[in-house]
Amino acid sequence: MPRQHGFTLVELVMVIVLLGIVATISTQFVNLSVRGAIDLGDRQQRALQGVVISEQITRELREAHPLSVRAGNQCIEWISARGATTYKTLPVEEVSRDVLISPFGESVADAIRNNPARFRLAVYGYSVSNFYDSSGDAAPISSPVSAIEDDGNVSGGKVSLTSAHRFNARSPQKRIYVLEGPVSICQNRDTLYRFENYGLMPTQPSFVDLNNTADHGVMAANLIANSFRVNSRPISLQRSAVVNFEFVLKAQNSEETTRVSQEVQIRNVP
Repeated sequence: MPRQHGFTLVELVMVIVLLGIVATISTQFVNLSVRGAIDLGDRQQRALQGVVISEQITRELREAHPLSVRAGNQCIEWISARGATTYKTLPVEEVSRDVLISPFGESVADAIRNNPARFRLAVYGYSVSNFYDSSGDAAPISSPVSAIEDDGNVSGGKVSLTSAHRFNARSPQKRIYVLEGPVSICQNRDTLYRFENYGLMPTQPSFVDLNNTADHGVMAANLIANSFRVNSRPISLQRSAVVNFEFVLKAQNSEETTRVSQEVQIRNVP
C-alpha cells in the first residue's frame, strides 16, 4: 500500500499562527497608512483655512483708516476708508455744509450717490475716539468727522454735509477720506465671527453687544478657545500703523493644532 503524505496537526497550527501574525501586521500597516493620510489631510486643510482667514482679515485691515483700529476683549474693530481725495476748501474757522474736493473716482462717487447716509467724511490726524463719535453728525461742532447728507456733486467736486460743521484742523496734505461703517471680528468659544451694519459706539463693543445688534457671519468654527489675540500699534511719523493678530486652529480628528500669526501694515497716510 503506497505511503500517504500530509500535514501534521502541529504544522497546521503553526501555519495558522503565522497567517494570523501576517494579517495583524498588514492590518496595522493599513491602519497607520490611513491614519497618516487623514492627519496629512487635516494639516493641509487647517493650513489652507489659516491662509484664507488671515488673508481675508489682512485685506480688510489694509483698507482701514489707521486711527480707527481698536483691539481688545477677543475682538478687533476698524472703520474702512472707501476712498480718499484732496479737498480744495474745508470749513475750519467757520461752519459750513459744503466741502469742495477734487472729484472722487466713479466707483466711490456712485456709492455715495446711491446711499449717502452710509458714509462720513474725515480728515487725517486725530485720536481713535473721534472716529466713533457721532455727535458731529447732527450739530455744528468741531470734529474731524462729519456725516454726508447727499452727494452734492461728488463727480464735480462738492459734498454736502448733514448739518453745518466745522472740522477742528486741516490735513497736512489736504487729504480727506470717505469712511464706511465699522466692522468687527470677534471670537466666541471656538468660533470666529465677522460683524457689520451696526452703529457707532463710543467704546469698543464686545461679542455680546454685537451679537444682539449687528449682521454677522462665521469665519471659522474650529478655534482653540481664547486663542484669537490682537495687538494694535497706531501710526506715527516714523512708521505705518501695525496690527498683529494670531489664532490657533484645532484638528477635528486628533489633538493637533495649527497656530497662525500675521502682521498687517496699514499705509493710509495723509
